[in-house]
Amino acid sequence: MGYSSEIYEEAERKLERRRILSEQELDKRRNILFLRSPRAEKIEQTIAKTSVAAAKAVFGGADIKTELEALKRKNLALQNELNEILKSFGFPENYLERWYKCDKCKDTGYIDGKMCDCMKRLLRETAYDSLNRMTPLSLSDFESFSLDYYSKTPVAEGKLSPYTQMNGVLGYCKKYAASFNEESRSLLFQGAPGLGKTHLSLAIAKEVIDKGYGVVYVSAPAILTKIENEHFDIKKTESPAEQIVTECDLLIIDDLGTEFTSRFTVSAVYNIINTRMITSRPTIISTNLTLTELQEKYNSRIVSRIIGMLDRVEFVGVDIRQQKRRRQNSIKRK
Repeated sequence: MGYSSEIYEEAERKLERRRILSEQELDKRRNILFLRSPRAEKIEQTIAKTSVAAAKAVFGGADIKTELEALKRKNLALQNELNEILKSFGFPENYLERWYKCDKCKDTGYIDGKMCDCMKRLLRETAYDSLNRMTPLSLSDFESFSLDYYSKTPVAEGKLSPYTQMNGVLGYCKKYAASFNEESRSLLFQGAPGLGKTHLSLAIAKEVIDKGYGVVYVSAPAILTKIENEHFDIKKTESPAEQIVTECDLLIIDDLGTEFTSRFTVSAVYNIINTRMITSRPTIISTNLTLTELQEKYNSRIVSRIIGMLDRVEFVGVDIRQQKRRRQNSIKRK
């Protein structure tokens, strides 16, 4: 996948912070040990001097082999003594070594000039973060989702009450997040504005991210505008945003149908949904539109993909935001 120079620079900065942090942590560990055992500090200083002694032996003209063997024995004895000191304090043998997040590349991002797997992951995560910043919402959780705003009175005879139905929706979303994997089904959150679609999709995003998956959460207007801008930017030869949303582990598109409609955006929506369907990557789409309204806004091909690819989750009730405003106004009047 191609990334912008900004993504590479941000990933390099993250690696640099990792290296600085590992060095600072080593200094802290050294200080702790040397405060407890001055002898350990003396041993480390002596071991460090053996390399200088070895160089002098090579250039000193003496019996190099005998000199180096003696230095080797001395170094080994000192190292064994140091290990015993570390063991006596319950510290591991590598306590005085730098601890890297990636031992393969030592947090440089490259091995023999080739990009390390950790760098590839970091680039992908950085790109995800960059897109997720387009959504000015903090991640919600299931615990903060309240059913108090849903009526317990059935809307019609033989129908479930909004409370009962939304309690089922909440349980379904919890189960979906807890069991999420690469083969999870895709979902269509459908219902009027203010019924909790965004809250529950963000709650799913939070749990799936915590499980270690790459999640991209975007609003339809923001991501389609970004893809269009990249597509028509003559300086770019590809559209990283479109690649990211088609390749991430879970894509969540909020407010589908609120974007400005053009031939380009309709085509982009189709390409995203179709590509993720072909590659069997889970997608969650939330929309205020009915299937009929979606077909009027887009076309039958897109609606056909949505019906065939996504399990429909219906949200019901009365706009929660309006209920909250009415309650706040009522409190102010009192």
